[in-house]
Amino acid sequence: MMTARPARWHAFGMGGTGGCEIVGMAPSHELAAITERLLRALPSWFGIPEANAEYVESATHLPGLVARSGDPVGVLLSRRHFPGSAEIHLMAVDPQWHRRGIGKALVATLETQLINDGCRLLQVKTLGMSRPDVGYAATRAFYLSCGFEPLEETHDLRPGNPCLIMVKPLR
Repeated sequence: MMTARPARWHAFGMGGTGGCEIVGMAPSHELAAITERLLRALPSWFGIPEANAEYVESATHLPGLVARSGDPVGVLLSRRHFPGSAEIHLMAVDPQWHRRGIGKALVATLETQLINDGCRLLQVKTLGMSRPDVGYAATRAFYLSCGFEPLEETHDLRPGNPCLIMVKPLR
């Protein structure tokens, strides 16, 4: 099983931010508290209380990556389904830190860890294209820019919320 390793990086983008550090965290109540704080900062994306509670609880049993610039500004929780495949279970970046490279750095750090551990495929689920939403259109564009491809849209996971499954081969 993959172990998270700290990685240091500097993001330069809109707003000219300084450096952030990405730190791997084991599942814990501390990771759950970080996840909860970041989800509350993103009500347009994470507005279903039951789903938010599930995400926060999942941080007590899934590993995470946390981007810090002093305080946490981003979190990514991942799930390993099989030795060759994994999933981004959740990613949330404080809106004040959007478009500064934090999301891409979180994804890239996870990809490096997974590749080093022999994983070959990464997936992410997001709101499907059949339900128009400006915020999720940006989310889908973000994942496309990271090299993910749409695989399937399903209506079976959460009634009323079509789910787009996106995948990326890891090399």
